[in-house]
Amino acid sequence: MSRNRFSLFILTFVAVLAFFGLAFAQDADPAMGSESKTAEITGPFDLERGVQRALDLNPSMTSIRAQLQGTKFGTRSAMGDFGPALGATYGYKHYDRGYTSSGQQSDWVASVNVTQPVFKGFNLLATWQKAQLTEESTMASLTSVELTLVENVQTTFLSLLKARMDVKSAEDSVARLESQLKVISAFYDVGLRPKAEVLDAEVDLATSKQGLLTARNNVFTQEAQLNTLLNIPIEMDVEYVGELQYVPFNLSLKECLTRAYDHRPDLLIGEKSVEIAKKDVTISESSFYPSVDASWDYVNRGDAAGLNGGGDYTHEGSEYWTAGVSASMSIFEWGSDYYNSKQFDQTVKQLEADLENTRLNAGFEVKRALLSIQEAADRITVAKKSVTAAEEAYRMAVARYQAQVGTNTDVLNAQERLTASEAQLSQALADYGTAVSALYVAMGEKNLGLKDAK
Repeated sequence: MSRNRFSLFILTFVAVLAFFGLAFAQDADPAMGSESKTAEITGPFDLERGVQRALDLNPSMTSIRAQLQGTKFGTRSAMGDFGPALGATYGYKHYDRGYTSSGQQSDWVASVNVTQPVFKGFNLLATWQKAQLTEESTMASLTSVELTLVENVQTTFLSLLKARMDVKSAEDSVARLESQLKVISAFYDVGLRPKAEVLDAEVDLATSKQGLLTARNNVFTQEAQLNTLLNIPIEMDVEYVGELQYVPFNLSLKECLTRAYDHRPDLLIGEKSVEIAKKDVTISESSFYPSVDASWDYVNRGDAAGLNGGGDYTHEGSEYWTAGVSASMSIFEWGSDYYNSKQFDQTVKQLEADLENTRLNAGFEVKRALLSIQEAADRITVAKKSVTAAEEAYRMAVARYQAQVGTNTDVLNAQERLTASEAQLSQALADYGTAVSALYVAMGEKNLGLKDAK
């Protein structure tokens, strides 16, 4: 093969590799060339829309997606190790005396080397499989981050709805106490009631107003927290809409456990960790096998930069190629490789035990969340009855006081019990929604709007 034709062959070969390498890299990054999502903040945000925005734009999701993309590149990199490696050198040396019979002192050398791994003691295969498992584990981590974020947003949103109910209850309490104060003051003005009752009513009214201020501040706090989770400027006013509702949850413990064992990302991460550790064992044992490589080299020498023959160089002697296969193996390392392999064996056993512990904890989390749902549902039933009874008791206490057959203390006590009953109802409704959210997360499932809880 002439030098010109061979040079053309090498250039073509390198161009083909570069083309496929570029296509390979672009295929590995599905986000290449895509536009970023627009951040729509107009219009009201209900629970489902708020959770969806957090999943799209929360910085924690951006972080885990970047990590996942990195593991995909790692998988492609491990795959690339199976292919040949192409290298080239070009250099010049000057000798202080002639190194040929003709006295030439300049030596120009260009070479091309292609090395193909043939067998690496299963190292390459295990490394590629480990990279695949790492990618799958990171995908499970992405799901885990999503579930954590969903629960945080839902819990905060439910806390906001509860805070609004507390504000409404506090406003009603203030209105009732203001009305009672007017009645007491009217009776006092005509000498029917002592000054002490007026003072008691004023103290209770002031206390209720303080509770109203606290409740309103809690609303502002929860709104700010939601803005943060949804990646919305903290100073922006956002319309969050919704109300606490009771939606029956009808899944049995067995059904919940089955879904949890099938979908929980931490269980999948544990399984992948065990498989990755087993691949580490295989990689560590690769030193027990010989390493085999095939190589091909082309060399061109000359006494000028153009690599033209001269002096003792002839065209046949200055251009040549070689091909061969070599094998190497480490015979003895004082047990270093052996005990390294045994260390990874123990890591496998450790991760298998950790996986079993994770499975046990998963079952406990599901059971705990289901019990919390049942408890909150019972509390809602009792609280609704309590509110109804408290409203009637307050109405009767006010009527008796206005008829001069009851005391102001009876009215104030009835008002306090009514406010407490309303607070218990709002807390039970919020706890129920939070427990449902926690159960879906414990099952490894995303129910963005907490709808159709079945």
